Amino acid sequence: MFNGIIVPMITPFNNDYSIDVDALKWLTKYLSSSGVHGLFPVSTTGEFPHLSFGEKIRVTRIVVETAPSSIHVIPGASENSSIHVVELAKKYADLGVDGIVVTTPYYFKYGDEGLYKHFSYIADRVDIPIILYNIPALTGNNISVDIVVKLVEEYSNIVGIKVTYDSMTYLRRLILDSKSVRKDFNVLVGSVDLLLPSLAIGGNGGVLALAHIAPRTCVELYESWVNREYTRAIKLYQKLVRLARLYDIASSIPSIIKSTLSILGAPIKPVTRPPLTPEPEEKLKTIKTIIDEVKIELGG
Repeated sequence: MFNGIIVPMITPFNNDYSIDVDALKWLTKYLSSSGVHGLFPVSTTGEFPHLSFGEKIRVTRIVVETAPSSIHVIPGASENSSIHVVELAKKYADLGVDGIVVTTPYYFKYGDEGLYKHFSYIADRVDIPIILYNIPALTGNNISVDIVVKLVEEYSNIVGIKVTYDSMTYLRRLILDSKSVRKDFNVLVGSVDLLLPSLAIGGNGGVLALAHIAPRTCVELYESWVNREYTRAIKLYQKLVRLARLYDIASSIPSIIKSTLSILGAPIKPVTRPPLTPEPEEKLKTIKTIIDEVKIELGG
């Protein structure tokens, strides 16, 4: 259901930190016209912890109303409380979204039993498709492969997982074990570095912040692999991993994506909500050097 290239959208802000509605509409149209398969507003890249409940709904409504019907809209419904996730998910469902993305809860530490209870509580009460999101570096909680497989076995509305976890061993086990239970379960990576390796072992695509900068390149890599054009896929992958050097200098993922889009000429202000900070002046020169070396233009 949810395969290919999905973009975890930034949330554009004005200089006073209010949501830049015009920029958000532009971003939705720009990404949609670039051929991506899905849009993920209220994401980590979209600074979801800095958005109020009402702002999450507002941002999602704008994306749903602006995106063509052919593009999946899958907003983030990540809250520390299982109860609050369900409340938000039901609001999203009323907007006509195609599904939701749910991280593990953060702040408190949870074992397998706690994480199973969190996701099963949600799945029992939410009718729309659910994509799990494992990003232990930021949440402090790692979903074990065994728990993912148990959830996949028990809940048909849990349809996929996004993995932002730098472990090929975990990814290999996850793909092989989850698909032995349900072949249609989608495993998506959150890192360009792992995009091609994951496709090679049976993964289904990527949820990639870098797709803001090079959406067509990301889509062409995925489609080349699906069409068995492996040499072309490898060349595109090599281009993307060179572009991924942007992450090596980033103060944060939201700030580096916004600054790069601004440098490329997009109507996006390099504004993040505090305590995140914009990229400093000296890093802007390095960003320009990287995009010039890789020969990336807006929409590339």
